[in-house]
Amino acid sequence: MFHALINSEGGLTSAGYIVTIVLAVLALVAAFFLAGKSTKAKKTSPRQLAFCSAALALGFVTSYIKFSFPFGGSVTAFSMLFIVLIGYWYGAKTGILVGFVYGIMQFLQEPYVLSLFQVCCDYLLAFAALGLGGFFRNKKHGLFKGYLVAILMRGAFHALGGYLYWMDYMPDEFPKAISFLYPIVYNYSYILAEGVLTVILLSIPAVKKALEQVRQLALS
Repeated sequence: MFHALINSEGGLTSAGYIVTIVLAVLALVAAFFLAGKSTKAKKTSPRQLAFCSAALALGFVTSYIKFSFPFGGSVTAFSMLFIVLIGYWYGAKTGILVGFVYGIMQFLQEPYVLSLFQVCCDYLLAFAALGLGGFFRNKKHGLFKGYLVAILMRGAFHALGGYLYWMDYMPDEFPKAISFLYPIVYNYSYILAEGVLTVILLSIPAVKKALEQVRQLALS
């Protein structure tokens, strides 16, 4: 059945696009339902739908405002933060599901499939990992801690996919003596660079205060 979803060039067939979109819609519906459960009212409201949708859209749009790195990858305009915020507002379950949907959205832009697990490492699990920050939502400095854990886990899935599927694409100019580090260097170079910029942003008192006010609105 899996082969019916993938064409000979590694892209998606029409059936593949349909199945992928349906999967994204189902995950998003589940995320909205869980978002409602995390509030005092214990039910989904239009406000929660709006906040989740807005953060997802902002994350997607800002992922295309980027600066590319020499060995690949790029630093975006804080796109990961928007997905992490969903988990910070509504918990890890909602954050993981919305991150999963975000991964599908990224995958659909230019789908290329070597195997199902490769798609999971490069897109589904990697971006779903951004929702893991939700486990720190009630901790002191929860957004800061959750963000760091989330991006490190995203990088871990990307690096795993790199070792399993992309080592043959290592540039010739990359030092051969440390070739075994290529997936780690490739992925964490741009992820941590964006992470540093985001941590600096989160350290600005006005930004910190504004994000807490947004959180209160999201949960009201």
